[in-house]
Amino acid sequence: MKPNAYEIKRQIGVVFQDVAVFEELTVYDNIDYFCGLYIKDKQTRKQYIEDAIELVGLEEFKKFYPKQLSGGLLRRLNIACGIAHKPKLIFLDEPTVAVDPQSRNNILDGIKTLRDRGATIVYTTHYMEEVEILCDRVIILDKGKIIASGTTDELKELANIEEKVSVEINDLMEDKIGKIKEFLNVEDVQYNNNILMIKYKKGKNNLVELMEYLKKEKIGYSKIYSERPTLNDVFLELTGKGLRD
Repeated sequence: MKPNAYEIKRQIGVVFQDVAVFEELTVYDNIDYFCGLYIKDKQTRKQYIEDAIELVGLEEFKKFYPKQLSGGLLRRLNIACGIAHKPKLIFLDEPTVAVDPQSRNNILDGIKTLRDRGATIVYTTHYMEEVEILCDRVIILDKGKIIASGTTDELKELANIEEKVSVEINDLMEDKIGKIKEFLNVEDVQYNNNILMIKYKKGKNNLVELMEYLKKEKIGYSKIYSERPTLNDVFLELTGKGLRD
């Protein structure tokens, strides 16, 4: 892309992980500056700025300076600056890092709104639950290489586990855990902090078998639930569980 390819750049929005705003400008003026790089008509730009402010929930902070904002509000300002000119293609690099839960929900809702309005969004994150909420197609990278791609359902099919069952049991004896490990479809069993976690590699009646065993052995439990593998399970299975730099 050439430096003067303004019409192409006009269609692209970029929101970096590191916040990039002007400390000497207010919230409104920051958004006005970045939007003004592409939208010259003042009336159109004014409406676009208001739309961006409403999208990220900064209506009450228009006259605030960046140093007066919390981390979550600053992230929301960063997003508003990157999308105020209504681009068709938006790159978002970990926009929810180190923000409070309320701001995180606001950011995710705003991104879903942009997506639903027709923008194409390239979203980079380590938070797999965000991927499941936002993304139609997923690429998993490891050490700079693509190791898997597809929809969330397609990626979950790559997991070697079919089902995860969690049971809250107080003081479960080691011999009982050993018996559960011998069940036909069990892949792994962990017992920590009174939570029994069982991963099954296949089978459709695993929960019934487990409940019958607990009843037979007169093992009391307070909570039990079953779930399919999450995208986080798939990610760890494909990339490994070792710590990364």
